[in-house]
Amino acid sequence: MASKLLRAVILGPPGSGKGTVCQRIAENFGLQHLSSGHFLRENIKANTEVGDMAKQYIEKSLLVPDHVITRLMLSELENRRGQHWLLDGFPRTLVQAEALDKICDLDLVITLNIPFETLKDRLSRRWIHPPSGRVYNLDFNPPHVHGIDDITGEPLVQQEDDKPEAVAARLRQYKDVAKPVIELYKSRGVLHQFSGTETNKIWPYVYTLFSNKITPIQSKEAY
Repeated sequence: MASKLLRAVILGPPGSGKGTVCQRIAENFGLQHLSSGHFLRENIKANTEVGDMAKQYIEKSLLVPDHVITRLMLSELENRRGQHWLLDGFPRTLVQAEALDKICDLDLVITLNIPFETLKDRLSRRWIHPPSGRVYNLDFNPPHVHGIDDITGEPLVQQEDDKPEAVAARLRQYKDVAKPVIELYKSRGVLHQFSGTETNKIWPYVYTLFSNKITPIQSKEAY
């Protein structure tokens, strides 16, 4: 295996199982899972300059603009130059993808194509612990006690935009924004698309793809 550091990105709409796939990739291959949502929460909590900028948009339920999220993520990547990593939630837009281009060449971009009905069902069963970003699904990842976060004992909430009527709009918005990003990576020959309704059925293919690029640190038999 080459000793080159692996640079990977995962794309997928809300409810696509991205978080689960990222966790498995990180555990099996030792990649750092770099989530834009996680870094946003950390920076907001720490009252950093970029965190304060982002907070103004989030409080108004607006998307954090490209220049804010790009600045945040590029500084996080700067600190991880010597690590294999997997980006989740960035780049979301073509502007963000072009900014990422300036600092690195990606080896792998995976995109999860999940049918709309499956996404709608998953999101309607999704409950969140807002302070940590922990996500539960009542079908395949339920909390130990209904409505309560396993770790803090604090209440879980269902986000307004996970309610069925909002899901269609979110999915349309994701597709519009993601399409040029997907086309860019497709034209470069680094895009790999995975389709299906069950993460466990998609996972072996993702595992094989990564195995061809980097030596696993543990067997997939763990799943």
